[in-house]
Amino acid sequence: MKILLKIESIDQEVYINFIDNHPLRNFLQYPSWSDLKAEWKWSSEIVAWFDTNRSIVGATIILYRKVPGLNKYLAYIPRGPLINWFGGYKMKDWFFPLFHHLKQRKVFTVKMDPPLVVRKWKAQKIIENIHNFKLHGLKNKRLIDIQPDYVSNEVEFIQQELAAMGWKRTMFEDSFDTVQPQFVYRLQLKGKTLEQIFSEFDPIWQERIYQAERDNIQIEMGTEVHLPEFHRLMIEQAKREKTQVRDLKYFVKMFEALTFEDPHRIKLYMARKEKQLLSAALAIRVQGHTWDIYGVKKSDYYDDPASYLLRWKMIQDAVKMGDDIFDFRGISIQLNTDDPIFELLQFKCGFGGEACELMGEWDYPVIPMLHWAFDMYMKKR
Repeated sequence: MKILLKIESIDQEVYINFIDNHPLRNFLQYPSWSDLKAEWKWSSEIVAWFDTNRSIVGATIILYRKVPGLNKYLAYIPRGPLINWFGGYKMKDWFFPLFHHLKQRKVFTVKMDPPLVVRKWKAQKIIENIHNFKLHGLKNKRLIDIQPDYVSNEVEFIQQELAAMGWKRTMFEDSFDTVQPQFVYRLQLKGKTLEQIFSEFDPIWQERIYQAERDNIQIEMGTEVHLPEFHRLMIEQAKREKTQVRDLKYFVKMFEALTFEDPHRIKLYMARKEKQLLSAALAIRVQGHTWDIYGVKKSDYYDDPASYLLRWKMIQDAVKMGDDIFDFRGISIQLNTDDPIFELLQFKCGFGGEACELMGEWDYPVIPMLHWAFDMYMKKR
């Protein structure tokens, strides 16, 4: 078999020049994110695919984690790799060189979650179907029970080719069961004015934003100095919801790593009334795309206006920066209106936009026997 592509390690500057111009660039594939993960026992490597003319045609960050007691590693490619999925090369041309490289790095299994969207559902269709399900007394419905507005045959073909190579798609019950959410909610900004975007919000959402302004709620930009206050609000919310929260040092390190790479990479938005912090969110941005990465609020009332005004400010800033997408990040696919997690989807739907299903997680057994043994061990834990 003729080798069309070769993989080699590259330095960070060369990589950033490449990724800054890649249409699928995302914050999980920037070196600052792998620097953050280094604090939690992950090492990383930047690699590139070279064609026969020695031109870089693809690149990715690979995270490695050593298995205790073995001189072997797990590999993970978050929201990558950044290759031309729809170009002139076959899937095996990209991945056979990768498998060879990983074997040299003593990797026995690799996981990836490509940044490709398979299906989309517009907000209005989701809302209408939820109403119809409730009207007819239908229970246990999920987003995937609704006919999508968009299906990518190209991405479905890629899934088919990966499966034929031996990649296995990991199936989960819900979006948050994966390392990164498989279902996300996005607002398309390209070619729209702020007036057009606001006009597409649900009228009730518009009124809540107006209400926040009448209540004299102010949106401020925080710095790393304000992270303890943000974290205290996160702890309060976690106690109400009976969930876990990361340590403050994680967010301090996140702020340090991302700001060092680019002073505009991460922002802390804070909604206050007088001196009281009512809502806050961390936003991460790469050129063309802003993510609402962590959001917290003081009130557990769904209609608390501070959170609505906060997102509107974030969207306004994304438009002013020239972004094409404002990304609300993960959503549950459960459509049970009695489930507290449903409120997250409902909140995001009110801003217009669409739910997007990504390809999900795929695993490949670089060393099949070790992969099988590790898989059995994890299932018995």
